[in-house]
Amino acid sequence: MTAARTRSRRFGATAVAVAIAFGVGGTATTANAAAPAAAPAAASATTAASAEKVDYETWQRDVKEIIDNQARPYVEERTANPGGQKQAIVLDIDNTSLETDLGFTLPQHAVDPVLKLTQYAHQRGVDIFFVTARPGIIYPVTKCNLEHVGYAVKDLYVRFLPDLFKDVGEYKAAQRAKIEEKGYTIIANIGNTPTDLVGGHAERHFKLPDYNGQLS
Repeated sequence: MTAARTRSRRFGATAVAVAIAFGVGGTATTANAAAPAAAPAAASATTAASAEKVDYETWQRDVKEIIDNQARPYVEERTANPGGQKQAIVLDIDNTSLETDLGFTLPQHAVDPVLKLTQYAHQRGVDIFFVTARPGIIYPVTKCNLEHVGYAVKDLYVRFLPDLFKDVGEYKAAQRAKIEEKGYTIIANIGNTPTDLVGGHAERHFKLPDYNGQLS
């Protein structure tokens, strides 16, 4: 089964539950509980990627390592002197912006290192876009979830019926091209699968771990 089909099936099945969690009108009815704290460890993302089955603490640690040591320094450098550019960051959602496969709750928790990076960038004038393989039917729920956990959502691109028959990587690259057509320079594109990153239309691409497909 392809990653796109897996995501569509998962979120088609959970859309009603997520909607109930947020209540009528897309407003959260309960406070978002704190995610489990990541346990400190010295293992690298490369070491963790070879594990037979990843655990929540390992995943959180590995994501933090990539964001703090690779993405954050680059974003700090690029936003220090934007030179009049309209800057943007583009994010995948599942296991990039929101926790989907590990530590799963409804509403879904933010992936904390990624959230903090976007908040920092937004304070420096960067707009935050989301490009996902999720189906358009759960657009309102997805957008509400992102905003509820603290993301500043400039725009959210989901797949409507014609897009469901397209290659996911090509679809996502096309959405980034649309963002560029609006006058933006995409300084960073962040995702956890190859289809999140292929096709260009970003200065830098940062891949979070998927542990050989263990995470969608």
